[in-house]
Amino acid sequence: MNGVRVEVLRGDRVESVHTVDLAVMGPGGEQLVTSGDVASPVFARSAIKPFQALPLVEDGVVERFGMTDEELALCCASHSGEPRHVELAASILAKAGLGEDALACGPHEPFDDAAARALRDGGRKPGRVHNNCSGKHAGMLALARAHGWTLDGYHQADHPVQQRMLKVLCRWTDVEPGAMWTGVDGCGVVTFGIPLTAMARAFARLVSSPPGTAAERVVDAMTEHPFLVAGTDRLCTRLIEVTTGRVLAKVGAEGVYGAASGEGGVGIALKARDGARRAAEVALLGVLEALELLRPGEVEALEPWARQSLKNTRGERVGEVRPAVDLGARHG
Repeated sequence: MNGVRVEVLRGDRVESVHTVDLAVMGPGGEQLVTSGDVASPVFARSAIKPFQALPLVEDGVVERFGMTDEELALCCASHSGEPRHVELAASILAKAGLGEDALACGPHEPFDDAAARALRDGGRKPGRVHNNCSGKHAGMLALARAHGWTLDGYHQADHPVQQRMLKVLCRWTDVEPGAMWTGVDGCGVVTFGIPLTAMARAFARLVSSPPGTAAERVVDAMTEHPFLVAGTDRLCTRLIEVTTGRVLAKVGAEGVYGAASGEGGVGIALKARDGARRAAEVALLGVLEALELLRPGEVEALEPWARQSLKNTRGERVGEVRPAVDLGARHG
């Protein structure tokens, strides 16, 4: 077996298999590892949020509104809607002179069970600020406000905010605008389709950027405030915490992950073809281990995501989801 797949076991028998496409790129844009289809565009979804946050630094938005590094980290997040996440999203909006009603994203219950339960117990409904993308949206609104652009339709493809996002994505991925897919993300904003090689290249460049750059500021915000990137018991947060910021990861919907290691400047992009998040999580950790980007003890600390237990309705363990990764023949 060559390449990357994720096996679902019931007992000791393989019951199902997830196929995973993978690209690993070096800091100079060189191709290190590929598996599967890495040339066809895939919608990157929320995995590209760190790049969508770059204009906040590059265009002076952070300085103009006095945004903190915590708030910048939240702009990169697919957060769990926990109290600190909601507080920071509201703070970004307030600094830009806006309220929650300016957000174009729809409301949904917090991903975090405790936060969702607290809302229900208090007789409150989730608002737009609880949306896992509210930090990104708040940042985009601040960008529009700083430039004097209309706030109306800031989430739509023809708005200057989204044209700015397109420009930054093209620059970091080396994908021409005409070759980049566009669609509407789950939060209502524009999402972009790019090859996995391009996404991995962008992540490699992100963590290899020189000191004092906007990219370094964004990476530092994420690695110094990992809880804000996702939340309690979320892989993006735990991976940054366990590796003390050496490895950065950002999940995207439909089985997408972007990641990078600051040691060596390696960028990683993968997609589970069937869109399964469980497969993407298991595959990412299997790939990181195969590439020797995790140190002794770190794999064990990430075990709940690396090999996910399957339980029946009685709470009995009946199987597991495990990685099957063979990259030996694909090193460049």
